[in-house]
Amino acid sequence: MKTNKLIISVIVCLILVIASLPYITGCGADREGKTIKLGISTPSTGVAAEKGRPLEHGQKDAIAYVNAELGGVDGYQIEIVWRDNGYDAAQMSNIVRNFMDEGCVMFSTSSSAMMTASMGLANEYGFAGLAAFSSPNLYRPPQHIYGQLPDYGDDFLAFMDYYLDEIWQGSGQPKVAIHALNNSTGKGAINAARAFADEMGITILWDGAEGKAFEHKADTISEMESLTRINALNPDVLYISSTPAPTALIVKNARELNMDVVIASGHAGFTSKLVELAEEDANNVYGVFPTASWGDDVPGMAKLMEYCEANHPEDAGNGDYITGWAQSLIMMKIVETAIKNVGYDALATGDENAWAYLENEGIKKLVNYDVNGLHGPVSYTVSDNRLSKSVRVFQVQNGVIVALTDWIEAPVVQYENFDWFGQ
Repeated sequence: MKTNKLIISVIVCLILVIASLPYITGCGADREGKTIKLGISTPSTGVAAEKGRPLEHGQKDAIAYVNAELGGVDGYQIEIVWRDNGYDAAQMSNIVRNFMDEGCVMFSTSSSAMMTASMGLANEYGFAGLAAFSSPNLYRPPQHIYGQLPDYGDDFLAFMDYYLDEIWQGSGQPKVAIHALNNSTGKGAINAARAFADEMGITILWDGAEGKAFEHKADTISEMESLTRINALNPDVLYISSTPAPTALIVKNARELNMDVVIASGHAGFTSKLVELAEEDANNVYGVFPTASWGDDVPGMAKLMEYCEANHPEDAGNGDYITGWAQSLIMMKIVETAIKNVGYDALATGDENAWAYLENEGIKKLVNYDVNGLHGPVSYTVSDNRLSKSVRVFQVQNGVIVALTDWIEAPVVQYENFDWFGQ
């Protein structure tokens, strides 16, 4: 009797297990061929290609890794819609419209300049964008554009705090000249200087008028004239907020003029490419950067380096590759979070409803995502559209970029409260 009951129980269990198999198989099959589209735009050609290419490579490699080795996001493959913007702002409206028409649930740019050209359209339609490198104008006040990392204003404030605490030994106020790229990359540092110079106890050497920094173009071939004018003002600090090629040129020109000045760079220009282009002139240059360094002992570094070596060995050691890889991981985490909260079908339409779900149930639900340790934790905070908020100060020493500080938290600044902001 007991034996019969045991046999019956076993048979019932087997029936239940077998009955469940089509359902389990169906779940996997149900995801087959279904994708989520992400729009990615990088300046992979043009005057900022030395920055755009490693960012593109890092982004694409991270998505390839997740698709191939992790089975996609919640079982769904990520489909890339990629467009090269050539660092040409005039292209961005068409690119963003293309992303929307193609059914992308969100999009990214590498630079603040290209996101500045995108934000009007993106904010109008509620189509969320993520900028790898950002300036306060993108999200002050907060709308539908987000910064992956601290912005160029945060860079300036972090370095000047370090300079005042660790380097400055003079009397009175140190004098700081800003050499700014003539777009939002330069404007971010200018905004921070205008807002906090008095409070920090530094004197900004403006180029003839309050808020007007010494400017250069992305394709500049010489800044000897501007640096000669700066040198005549006897600065203590030359702070450059630009991309790698112009930053390297300015550094080399400053060395040619034998300027007795501390040189520092914001994170847009402070990569291994700067060291390569400026060569020995890069030695002793300070900089701010918001990611882990190449080869750091953090969970995500080994896989990142493996893919870089296999696919783009020319990018090895470049922090922009790390930034691009991390940007894609964040976008996929946003998608994963939104799917968890509202399901795949709500995103699959790729329309205005999907964009709203993605933003409200994905981006705005991010809490301390650690990006495999590649940079500071990622969280959405009400009234702060920067997702990561930590930077470090570095210096080039004998051709090597060396970290001088641990992570520095960059507090939110409500620039929109200053009457000059946006002018």
